[in-house]
Amino acid sequence: MATPYVTDETGKYIASTQRPDGTWRKQRRVKAGYVPQEEVPVYENKYVKFFRSKPELPPGLNPEAAAAPGKAEPGDTGLSKAAKRNLKRKEKRKQQQEKGERDTDELIQALERSALSEPLPSCGAASPAVSPGTSPGDAPASERSRRLKNLRKKLRQVEELQQRLDAGEVPNPTREQLEKLSRRKTLEEELRGLERDS
Repeated sequence: MATPYVTDETGKYIASTQRPDGTWRKQRRVKAGYVPQEEVPVYENKYVKFFRSKPELPPGLNPEAAAAPGKAEPGDTGLSKAAKRNLKRKEKRKQQQEKGERDTDELIQALERSALSEPLPSCGAASPAVSPGTSPGDAPASERSRRLKNLRKKLRQVEELQQRLDAGEVPNPTREQLEKLSRRKTLEEELRGLERDS
């Protein structure tokens, strides 16, 4: 808002104004060349001026292309190269996962068909699904090593529990803990059998 000035033969004056509470300010005499504080431009150093004069667009971007975003090329969604690459990777991973799920579904169905065609053992216990012509000892090495690792872990847990019981850290063992301790011999026998086979 520009300051209202009154000029007469005695000099230049800032006109009297009314305050918000209704009272009046007296008119003030000012010297020639006086600029009111509200009208003095704010000081800006050279760096601020430089950054204000710079365009807001990234370097190298055509201002016409930025002004008309609806006219972008087909397939160009405004993503950077890295973002597009990551998007492609994500889609590829998703496709591989879907393919893996389909493969596992087919494998499960094949196993179910082979398990249904085999006669059940006479002891009544369920046997692992093994394709005809192979024995349970022909399981892949990765499954055997996984089973060995699992058995060793269980035995280690049983030994730690036994040590805690002997030390008196567990005064009243739970039913699950007692069952775990009772399975120690069967775990050791199974571990020995697997180690012999490999």
